[in-house]
Amino acid sequence: MTILTGREAHCLVESMIDPKTQTQMCGMELSLQKIERFAAAGAVAFDNKERMLPRTEQVDFDESGWADLEPGAYLVTFNEIVTIPRDMAAMARPRSTLLRSGASLETALWDPGYRGRSQSLLVVHNPHGLRLKKNARLMQLVFLSLGKDAESVYTGKYQGENI
Repeated sequence: MTILTGREAHCLVESMIDPKTQTQMCGMELSLQKIERFAAAGAVAFDNKERMLPRTEQVDFDESGWADLEPGAYLVTFNEIVTIPRDMAAMARPRSTLLRSGASLETALWDPGYRGRSQSLLVVHNPHGLRLKKNARLMQLVFLSLGKDAESVYTGKYQGENI
């Protein structure tokens, strides 16, 4: 397994605000489109038939494009559309400035064959909160070459999400 450089991964990410800035040494940065707060409980079971996503409420940006977040968990949607080829997977890491501001991002593995405008869990740990500006670069997506095609590709519920 090898990590692609940003130049190699550039063609896998669409709708970037500034491709030159968002292309990094070892991946691509994804930026903030939308923030939602959780307004109900979700449900997770072994069988996805019983899965239920929680209701969310959109957090508005002010006239200057800023959102003030209190400590807690939020669902964030990215601007960029990502396409994972069948011989790759991807993992994401928060930008260090986000961590140094007292917040983290949680993501799942991005499977071979996935295509969409993904979402992640933003957790504000800082007791004083966090200010985020629309289009802020939040995380770096790292693409991993599997060396061969995966035996199957992603066909789940989130295929094509938010496009």
